[in-house]
Amino acid sequence: MPMVRISVSSTTTAAQRRQIADAVYEAMRATIDTPEGDRFILVTPRGEDELFVDAHFMGMHRTADFMLVQIFLARGRSAEKKQALFARIATDLHTAIGIATDDVMIVLNENDGVDWSFGKGEAPFATQAPNWVSQTGEKK
Repeated sequence: MPMVRISVSSTTTAAQRRQIADAVYEAMRATIDTPEGDRFILVTPRGEDELFVDAHFMGMHRTADFMLVQIFLARGRSAEKKQALFARIATDLHTAIGIATDDVMIVLNENDGVDWSFGKGEAPFATQAPNWVSQTGEKK
């Protein structure tokens, strides 16, 4: 049940934005057991007056192609699954659109199932999670 927000340079084309969304979705499916169809991704172009990023923090060599991937998801994934997710996203984005892995920053924002409403003003995980979800939000 992840929800993803991705900020990209305003020079990123519509086709590239679609490739970015596809790559992140497939990485989540492969590494953190995101169910098929659980795809809620917003890719937002940002102008140079909206992204203020240190080019060298933590030893990176960031360029104007920098992107920030924020993934909101239920708690419970292991450190190993998270690391696999980070690596897969960076590698797949490099393969898909040629972005340097230094230009891909990923932040996970974990919460609980009761924090999600998928529509109708209802929080289905507050009462009973679907059978494919454990109490931590991980796929069974």
